[in-house]
Amino acid sequence: MSLTDKAIAQLRELILSGALPRGSKLPPEPELAAQLGLSRNLAREAVKALAVARVLEVRRGDGTYVTSLQPSLLLEGLGGAVELLQGDAAALRDLVEVRRLLEPAATALAATRITDEQLAEVERHLEAMREARDDVERLNVHDAAFHRAVVCATGNESLLALLENISGRTLRARVWRGLVDTHASGRTLAEHEAIFRALCLRDASLSQAAALLHVSNTEQWLKEYLRSGEAPPGGVAGQE
Repeated sequence: MSLTDKAIAQLRELILSGALPRGSKLPPEPELAAQLGLSRNLAREAVKALAVARVLEVRRGDGTYVTSLQPSLLLEGLGGAVELLQGDAAALRDLVEVRRLLEPAATALAATRITDEQLAEVERHLEAMREARDDVERLNVHDAAFHRAVVCATGNESLLALLENISGRTLRARVWRGLVDTHASGRTLAEHEAIFRALCLRDASLSQAAALLHVSNTEQWLKEYLRSGEAPPGGVAGQE
């Protein structure tokens, strides 16, 4: 472990121990360095690294603060990494596979916790998908909102942040499917209808099965299309 990594670990430990709680202001650099037993340069590098990771926030003219440490903030960088992977066919397959592992389980959990108001929100997004079925990009935007509403119903912020940054970022492949497969929008809509009906029943097993069928169909289509020799496009954006 490098000296910089050790400095980062020491500063992170202060935060984990509660010595620097959420929202608190770090002491001035000389004082922080002395407290950690580090040089000022190492203390500065540790602060910079944790600022990039959204653990710390540097406010010009004010000082450095511990952030809220919310999952949506800490996992934000994951989304940027996923974006960079989307032009690589193997990485794209991996991302869709991760989605298949996480999203059905999240949908099952949502079925046990979803409120009437949350169910109504899911239905609103489903209705918007019906109206946009002939417009691939609009359909995918509403599709993404549908899935987000379902995962929000779990009440699990960490799960929501993970899926937002992983499954929510496999965007190009999904619009790509809609552009090259003329039957994709009809199948996608039918699969979402099945997920919604299962959620209405508050049936976790049925909800998980419906979500698994939906994601697995997308995954299987992607694998077959890539096997044909086509490469993932670099400029398509959208959601499913």
